[in-house]
Amino acid sequence: QVKLVESGGGLVQSGGSLTLSCSVYGIVLDYHHIAWFRQAPGKEREGVSCISTYGISVNYLDSVKGRFTISRDSAKNMFYLQMTNLKSEDAAVYYCAADREAHPPTCGLIYEKGQYDYWGRGTQVTVSS
Repeated sequence: QVKLVESGGGLVQSGGSLTLSCSVYGIVLDYHHIAWFRQAPGKEREGVSCISTYGISVNYLDSVKGRFTISRDSAKNMFYLQMTNLKSEDAAVYYCAADREAHPPTCGLIYEKGQYDYWGRGTQVTVSS
C-alpha cells in the first residue's frame, strides 16, 4: 500500500550537480519524517539527509553539508535531494525513506536505529572523474 519511488539518478562529472526525487504513495508525506540514505559497493548504508515533520530538525551527513539540500513538496507528496559539487565518494545507490509514526520528534541518520519503515528501491548515482 505504501510505496516510495526514487528517480533522477545518473552519471555526472565530479563537480557537477544532480537532483533526486522521491515519489510517495499511500501516506501523506507531511506527517512523516523523511530521509535519504546511500550505499556504495562494499560499504554500509549511511544516512545522507533527513527532515522531520514540521521541519523540527534538518540533518545532514557531515561530508555533504553545504553541498546537498533536502526539501519537501507537500502539494505533490514528493521530496528531493539537490546535490551540488559532487565528488567521487558520493557515488552510490541512493534510497529515499519515510517513517511510520513520526516520532521521536527529530529525524536521524543512523541506519542501524531502524527509524525508517518505508523504503524505495534505489537510484544509482555515478560520479566520473
